[in-house]
Amino acid sequence: MFLTTSQIQFIKEHAADDLARLLLSAAKYPGMDIPFLVDQIAARRQIREKLPSWYENERLAFPSKIAAEQCSSEQTAAYKQELVGEDWTVCDLTGGLGIDSYFLSRKAKHLTYIERFPAYCEAAEYNFSVLGAGNITVVNGDITQFVEALPVVDAFYIDPARRGESNKRVFALQDCEPDLPGLLPELLKRSPRVIAKLSPMADIQMTLELLPGTTSVHVLSVKNECKELLFVTERGAEGRQPSIRCINFGTNGVQSFLFTMEEERNAGLILAERVGAYLYEPNVSVLKAGAFKQIAVRMGVKKLQVSSHLYTSDQLVSGFPGRRFRVDEILPFTGKLCKGLSKTLPQANITVRNFPLSVEELRKRTKIADGGPVFLFATTLSDGKKVLVRCSKA
Repeated sequence: MFLTTSQIQFIKEHAADDLARLLLSAAKYPGMDIPFLVDQIAARRQIREKLPSWYENERLAFPSKIAAEQCSSEQTAAYKQELVGEDWTVCDLTGGLGIDSYFLSRKAKHLTYIERFPAYCEAAEYNFSVLGAGNITVVNGDITQFVEALPVVDAFYIDPARRGESNKRVFALQDCEPDLPGLLPELLKRSPRVIAKLSPMADIQMTLELLPGTTSVHVLSVKNECKELLFVTERGAEGRQPSIRCINFGTNGVQSFLFTMEEERNAGLILAERVGAYLYEPNVSVLKAGAFKQIAVRMGVKKLQVSSHLYTSDQLVSGFPGRRFRVDEILPFTGKLCKGLSKTLPQANITVRNFPLSVEELRKRTKIADGGPVFLFATTLSDGKKVLVRCSKA
């Protein structure tokens, strides 16, 4: 699999075309493999935002649109480099498009890419050559068929497929392919550690029970959208308390928060008696990890209510891993208030936390349009009162 000069030019010229129409007009382009080129354009659209360096390289080829849909983002792929050593040998057991393999190879001494689909291997070998990644060996094969022949390496990397029968999306680790819990003992015979990329929908506590010996969990988000979970499991580490690192790659930099579940269990709950001058909303990685008490203890803020997951303080706290707001007004939630609120507040960004109405239902009640510089948090306080907290960015 490779792209000719004429194919690269065609992709550039038709990058913004209606792809369905382009397929129907294949007869207009004799000698061109239009279905293949349409797939290339579709795949490039998928990676434009999440993988800009690959998007800019016009020579790269993509085996399928779904491979581009499922691949890691550039930020999360680069983050994985922190999990391997410079003199390590690494084996990617589920190579796919090869994004993670490529970024891991930029740190590791050597990487073995294994993939069961020949077309993916062909594309990966070609792309690695284009990218100058000479320390990657491509192997076509199904790891479940030759587990005992796997190389001895410093780390295995695995991203179990999240689609089952009839291409149905699955989230439970036991339903993914290959079966990581079943495969883990064999992998740890050949490597001291296994790095697993799992669905952001996976339950962290349940997964820890399925992967004994996990020493760290990494919750990765991009622009406050949870993208993936990484579990690092080590040989002989059963019973150790894993660290949990929450990372959010935002437009203004990277936010990080590190804790353990034991710290979270032992932390005292600090509830606010009132809403202070500032309001804080943790980023989605912190919320996914469940650091609801630790975030308050560590950052010196108070929680509005046990289940609200909003925090407050009278002094602005720097470095909070999430959004920070200045509180402008606190409004009691009543039917009368809702009817007339749009007259003084025609537009706002609405968030609900531990509140009886959804965002859509609250907008319908208040007739407040979306957007603008005002932020409205609908939530419940520690005394049970339902309020609307009107804020602006701090």
